[in-house]
Amino acid sequence: MPFLLRVELPDVPGSLGRVASAIGEAGGDIEAIEIVEHRSDGTAVDDVLLEMAPGMMPDSVVSACNILDGVRVLWVSRYAAGGQLFLDLEVVEQLTQNPALARDQLVDMLPVAFRADWAVRLCRSGDGCKQVHGTSAAPDLGTDSGGWLALERAARLPTEELWPQLNDTEVAGAPLDANEIVVIGRRGGPAILDSELFRVGHLAALAVTIAAAG
Repeated sequence: MPFLLRVELPDVPGSLGRVASAIGEAGGDIEAIEIVEHRSDGTAVDDVLLEMAPGMMPDSVVSACNILDGVRVLWVSRYAAGGQLFLDLEVVEQLTQNPALARDQLVDMLPVAFRADWAVRLCRSGDGCKQVHGTSAAPDLGTDSGGWLALERAARLPTEELWPQLNDTEVAGAPLDANEIVVIGRRGGPAILDSELFRVGHLAALAVTIAAAG
């Protein structure tokens, strides 16, 4: 079973090499690496997909990384999405194959592209909203009144106010148009980064454009 490691490290030459060496020495075999975010404070956040050697657990990798100067493991979890990282370009390629279904396909693919647990598409319905499409693990976020989110851009959403049942979940949404939004959720983390908000918003806008051209 692959594991996904999200790690913060100094954004300088050689840092990723040190992390890769530590992972190898701790029994991990790196399958893929994705740069998630470059930060203004001189750090970066990377996602590392890895396989563990027989009998080894990811705890050893976490410990090996955390003792490196300036390196911090933010999150680690099993990762069963086909054993590979799914890039935004691959999402767009899928959307263009059937433009008429682009909005729903976006929802289906967001959890894989963002290592999230679920995604839904919500539509304005009176003063509230209804859920028009969601992945199999998605909770029902529809509400009859007081629940519509008029998002102008992608943003983290306050679950304690909107959906208290999701208080252990990192949630973000992005507008498709004035009457529809997409929402993704990660149970237990990691936190949704600013760079990920930008990507979600960009993919949502592309899905709308593709659907309109289809």
